[in-house]
Amino acid sequence: MTKEDCYLLGKITKTHGLKGELAIWLDVDFPEDYEELDSVLLEVKGELVPYFIEEIQIRPGKSIVKFEDIDTIEDAKKIVNCDIYLPDDNLPELEEDDQFYYHEIIGYDVVDENKGKLGKVKAVYTSEIQDLIAMQYENTEVLIPVSDEIVKTIDRDKKELYTELPEGLLEIYLDNNTQEPDDE
Repeated sequence: MTKEDCYLLGKITKTHGLKGELAIWLDVDFPEDYEELDSVLLEVKGELVPYFIEEIQIRPGKSIVKFEDIDTIEDAKKIVNCDIYLPDDNLPELEEDDQFYYHEIIGYDVVDENKGKLGKVKAVYTSEIQDLIAMQYENTEVLIPVSDEIVKTIDRDKKELYTELPEGLLEIYLDNNTQEPDDE
């Protein structure tokens, strides 16, 4: 299985205790949905390796996991900072066709209702305040707020994300890159 067939679930952040337990950060909206996990894939030296879960405790902010065959702090230290993946087929089905998972739109073309094809999605930044889609446009990174008013729908077959950008959004980014210093 390759990373292209999976989604990033989280990361192992540090050891916890002396018997091989690990603190993990889950990059998901509902961590409690993962209380029954039997196994995960860890990225170890660029390869996805299956690890079987002996016990998992989901907590706000950080969770604790105990993997089979990881019984000492020394063993646990070897996998600290590894990314945690699950196969895409573990994702819940989306309720509507215009919904999407952030990881799936990376590489999609952004097509605006007024300006046409603009550029490709490079990343999606999440925060408590506002999630942002990063797009490369005319050699400049443009951040598009994720909202129903701006991001309209997607076409998975064409790999296109359809938007209605607010007037002036692109110009803000372009003006900042092309302004000459004012001599007056």
